[in-house]
Amino acid sequence: MHANATHSPNRRSTVLWVLLLAATVFTWAVGENGAGGPAIAALLLGVAALKGAAVILDFMAVGRAPLLWKALTLGWLALVCALIALAYWKGMP
Repeated sequence: MHANATHSPNRRSTVLWVLLLAATVFTWAVGENGAGGPAIAALLLGVAALKGAAVILDFMAVGRAPLLWKALTLGWLALVCALIALAYWKGMP
């Protein structure tokens, strides 16, 4: 039983890692396609935010940390994404 408990987090991290790779390939492919506009930019920023949250919560183990650390790290991510969105929106013609 102890072996299963040890392998479970490793399998979860591996599956999450593969999903993060797939999301990265997706965003790269959309960017290489040349498609643009606010909807595409919002989609790509949303995927990046989800990837960042997954890294923070799982790989940085903040998901098991006290609420303050979750709020600080996810709040920082939200702030950065909001500033990127604002910069994109302000730079639109």
